[in-house]
Amino acid sequence: MHAYVRQFEDIGLAERPSVGGKGANLGELTRAGLPVPPGFVVSTRCFQAFIESLPVAGGLATVERIGEDDLPALTRASAEIRALIEGAPIPAAIGDAIRTAHDLLCEREDRPVAVRSSATGEDGDATSFAGLQDTYLWVRGRDSVADHVRKCWSSLYNVEALAYRRKLGLSEAGVAMAVVVQKMVDARASGVMFTRSPTSGDRSVIVIEASYGLGSCIVSGEVTPDKFIVNKVSGDIADRTISAKLAQHVPDPRGGVLVQTVAEALQEVSALSDAEVAALAQTGKTIERHYGSPQDIEWAISRDGDGLFLLQSRPETYWSRRDATPVAKPSANPLSHVFAVFGGNRS
Repeated sequence: MHAYVRQFEDIGLAERPSVGGKGANLGELTRAGLPVPPGFVVSTRCFQAFIESLPVAGGLATVERIGEDDLPALTRASAEIRALIEGAPIPAAIGDAIRTAHDLLCEREDRPVAVRSSATGEDGDATSFAGLQDTYLWVRGRDSVADHVRKCWSSLYNVEALAYRRKLGLSEAGVAMAVVVQKMVDARASGVMFTRSPTSGDRSVIVIEASYGLGSCIVSGEVTPDKFIVNKVSGDIADRTISAKLAQHVPDPRGGVLVQTVAEALQEVSALSDAEVAALAQTGKTIERHYGSPQDIEWAISRDGDGLFLLQSRPETYWSRRDATPVAKPSANPLSHVFAVFGGNRS
């Protein structure tokens, strides 16, 4: 089972090729002693064995002949591939490994979990597939988990992911999908945290966005979150914006999530106390020190009083790429940049 399923505590960034970006980062955070809900990763070996079992496995590379702007062709290819994947049975050895790992993770059969895609090209420093593949929340039951793992595999071939790989010129043979299975946090509040301002690139602040319920409500754009800007040195909240949070995502007892209206008396109340903002900011600084670079972090605060949990951390890419871009282009004359600054050649 070890080759098919890896526990968080046994993996880190070095295992990214076998557990994907999301899985590798969750393992890295777990091994660093940070509060991560327990879980396991269905490795890329499972995905590869499953794909190889399909009758047209070798034909998937034909997608590479489709142009990145040929939306009709990409849409047809996506529909055909996804139907094939979602209609094929999971090989018995892989299904048994997933169900066994689920039983070890969950004390009872109906314990809800998140099933989250973890592509090998996702959450890296150079490219980011984050958000292109599927995540399923509040999944219950070992057989349902196995089915949702297959749906995550299928999402590697959605139109957006195919178009992105065509734009980058990536080989279809070079991508694979691992899947994270992780205990759900029944979140009272959740959101994202940037250890560098996402709008200005300022590294002296931490920006926290928060709303009620599960973070999927922010991701879907159904709510405008509260926003806190925290000074990294002093810990002071330099600025705060409290939004009218009209909706929240809550668990559906049948599985998945429901959209629920926030009580009117709470809609314009801060989703976080100042103490929670401070705790988040301190955790953000710890994570940034661990990785040695600014991070984009997903978090949740449990409704039942268990505290703060980290759901993901990935490298901040936009400003980091700008930092890596040379300010001036190389020139044959090493003094030309000086002349340009002072308005021309001066004797």
